[in-house]
Amino acid sequence: MATITAAMVKELRERTGSGMMECKKALTETNGDIEAAIELMRKSGQAKADKKADRAAAEGVLLIRNDDKFGVIVEINCETDFVTKNEDFIAFSNKVADIAFEKRANTIDDLAEITVDGVSLDEARKNLIAKIGENITVRRVAGLHAEGRIGAYAHGIRIAALVDVEGGNEELPRDIAMHIAASNPVCVDATGVPAELLQKERDIFTAQAAESGRPADIQEKMIEGRIRKYLEEVTLVGQSFVKDPDMTVEKLLKSESAKVNAFVRLELGEGVEIVESDFAAEVMEQLK
Repeated sequence: MATITAAMVKELRERTGSGMMECKKALTETNGDIEAAIELMRKSGQAKADKKADRAAAEGVLLIRNDDKFGVIVEINCETDFVTKNEDFIAFSNKVADIAFEKRANTIDDLAEITVDGVSLDEARKNLIAKIGENITVRRVAGLHAEGRIGAYAHGIRIAALVDVEGGNEELPRDIAMHIAASNPVCVDATGVPAELLQKERDIFTAQAAESGRPADIQEKMIEGRIRKYLEEVTLVGQSFVKDPDMTVEKLLKSESAKVNAFVRLELGEGVEIVESDFAAEVMEQLK
């Protein structure tokens, strides 16, 4: 039985980024063979990664990359806020964002064939899971090609917005992107509101008007008034501009002889189902 020295453990730690006890255990199992220990740890890490892959990952980062004509938002998720400060997670996330911008990716499917540090994106992700100990997902990619100019704004790492603005001054695209991040419009104007969403609201307003007991013509005016108010709230052009609430975005754009063609907005973890877990039990399981 080979003697496991501190120097061997140190070398294995440097080569794998794993903890001291995990390295010592792998060296013991492989009778001091460092190459065999690396292979064993890779296999073990893969198994751990596969096991963790079904755990909810709703924390993470939203990153933007853009120039005047193209912008992309990438969402990389992890399980806890703590991991968002991990150097390896940050480096991985930035590489994915850089590649998404370079490849002019519009959706997550556009990243299917990319490589990160010489390995497939999925393998790089699983290697990171094995190293960090949490599920990591490259969840969403949203790209925007501009007919005008791209405006971009990130509210920390949790909200990101891109907008295509034609006309206006140099600051306008970013100001509109900031507004979109803060106010979360559904679409640019009333023509973009999904028919089923508008019908749902109309049904609700109709039922409310009926309860008022007022004459039919008054009820119809009530319904139309509430529809107009709803459209002001959910459309970009109808909303009050976040930097000047006395002015709507529509009036701002007109004053700048500008228009918005399209926008995208992502919020970190939206739509992810969080399953409560017993964290203490998980820690005890890992210590076994």
